[in-house]
Amino acid sequence: MKQARSARSKRNAGTNHPEGPTTLVYERLRDLIVRGQLAPGARLIEQEIATRLGTSRTPVRSALQRLQQERYVIVPPGGKHARMTVASLTMDDAQELFEIVGFVEAAAARRAALQPMAQRVRVATEITEINNALQRATEVQRPDQNEVFDIDTAFHRAYVEAGAGPRLLALHDVVKPQAERYVRLYISALVDRIDRSIDEHSVIVEGIRKGDAEHTERAVLVNWRNAAERLSEVIARLGERGTW
Repeated sequence: MKQARSARSKRNAGTNHPEGPTTLVYERLRDLIVRGQLAPGARLIEQEIATRLGTSRTPVRSALQRLQQERYVIVPPGGKHARMTVASLTMDDAQELFEIVGFVEAAAARRAALQPMAQRVRVATEITEINNALQRATEVQRPDQNEVFDIDTAFHRAYVEAGAGPRLLALHDVVKPQAERYVRLYISALVDRIDRSIDEHSVIVEGIRKGDAEHTERAVLVNWRNAAERLSEVIARLGERGTW
């Protein structure tokens, strides 16, 4: 949870960003896209973005190229003069991303379950506390969706960091943020059904605690596949483009 809050603070840190204007523009645009303030299908014009963010077009152009590589934005058919737009939220994309994230996290969780007992117990205790916090956050009358997102993210990241080596962590760092738009949509539309995810999390916890690598790996895959199915129902109901 602290990591998620730190990331938000970094994105809002202003022009004194330690990694330069391109990274700042990238993070601000990505945040707008992820939170739906730049809706799917919205046109992205370099000069307008530069004016809005108080910067030149050069970092905007570089940031848009990075966002295009990560599939947050696309260039529709129409030649080199076609305007970039925010990528649509589609069922196929959601299912593919959730499947990839599931495979990466399942590999990390399996490794976590193979650790010595003392380490497994420590990890299981930590993620149990996080899962309990997720339960409490969703039991209030009006759950804070940002808080729910942060806690859910912390749960998954905790067992990933416990088991993954540097290569798996690098893969997770690349692909998990790309799924954030869909995870936030999932939480906003299905916050009253998060108890299903919480139950699935408990199965992951138990697998790590017992040191059952096969059970843990399967539990993570089931969690992400079920999440993809539940999200597909939402996208089918709301439509693939939407204004979420």
